[in-house]
Amino acid sequence: MKLIIRKKREGSALTRAEIERWIRGALDGTIPDYQSAALLMAITIRGMDREETVALTETMLHSGSVLTWEGLGRPTVDKHSTGGVGDKVSIALAPWVAACGAVVPMIAGRGLGHTGGTLDKLEAIPGFRCCLGSAEFAAQVRKIGFAITGQSDDIAPADGKLYALRDVTATVESRPLIVASILSKKLAAGASGIVFDVKCGRGALMESQADATALARDLVDVTRLLGRKARALVTAMDQPLGFAIGNANETAEALAVLRGEGPRDLTELTQLLGSAMLILCGVARERHEAEARLERALTSGDALRRAELLIQTQGGDPRVATDAARLPRAPCEVRVLADREGWVTAIDGRALGELVIAMGGGRRVREDSVDPAVGIRLLRKEGDRVATGEALAVVEARHENPEWADLARRAYTITDKKPAAMPVLIADLGV
Repeated sequence: MKLIIRKKREGSALTRAEIERWIRGALDGTIPDYQSAALLMAITIRGMDREETVALTETMLHSGSVLTWEGLGRPTVDKHSTGGVGDKVSIALAPWVAACGAVVPMIAGRGLGHTGGTLDKLEAIPGFRCCLGSAEFAAQVRKIGFAITGQSDDIAPADGKLYALRDVTATVESRPLIVASILSKKLAAGASGIVFDVKCGRGALMESQADATALARDLVDVTRLLGRKARALVTAMDQPLGFAIGNANETAEALAVLRGEGPRDLTELTQLLGSAMLILCGVARERHEAEARLERALTSGDALRRAELLIQTQGGDPRVATDAARLPRAPCEVRVLADREGWVTAIDGRALGELVIAMGGGRRVREDSVDPAVGIRLLRKEGDRVATGEALAVVEARHENPEWADLARRAYTITDKKPAAMPVLIADLGV
């Protein structure tokens, strides 16, 4: 293994056999974590070419069970986001798309770096079970048409191993590692096509449009090389998505989308991704048809009922879908006040994501527990006019800490000039 690390450190390409040896050893314990961490850093610095990335993805994909969906009678499709502050789209999207006639076998992740994780948000629901084995996952998908679970011992276990190491070794941003991580678990879930939501901006892993577009292209190309359909949207993450940051309050906001009560930007992005998924899997032929299907599922209440069914099937209290008070709530709320008048021209999502971690709502190391109740509620966003002393946000914590409110205040930039409106969609790497 030392020779493999040295080879990559010096910038040479690894062979498929060397990659397979590493992944096999990382899983069976013959290669210790410190050597895997060293190789992860070497890959982050030196990169991987397309052939290496495909080999790593395929090796990780076949490290466990690979599901197939013959005999369903309906097309399968999945979605993955690269993560951003306030991104709770999957919680609303999976039941909404399932209500339109597609099957959605979704494997999601936990918090990574300053961004929250879908599984942590869902586990804020009392009793909700995110860890389904492949047999239980498959049975649920066949029964109700969708499921949301995390990696298990038999679904992409190599990704579960490396995902945790990347989070604590500053190797989160490596493009080939991101591609292999996402695709190994997504392809193992067996969907015939995947829509990628690649975030771009201050609150995302990829801050520049060039980096986000390059990642989107890699995801689409590698997915297609491995025999599946793919489409990628590059979407804005310069400010948090929606108004809620944290686990329980993000879950509540996502469910509000299915009641027709969600924030405009969150609802718009969820619809945009849902439309792309329906077209990719063939349920709809073009955008207008997809949007009409989504609108019918929403106004009829079918999308919300599917969310309740998901929660109940996975052991949670389905009443949270219509009663957010059943979710955990922090006892201490502190208002964040504007120190001048003007226009909100920027909100540092990364700073707010780090603040939620500091309050216990995320992980600094993989062993950390997550407090689902803490978070931040934004009251003002980019483009809003504010007066001196007006509340910008509310910090929701277990105890009062003036420093937290000050950090949240400093995440806001207020100037005399109104900013230009920021579109949700930046680029679309179509079917």
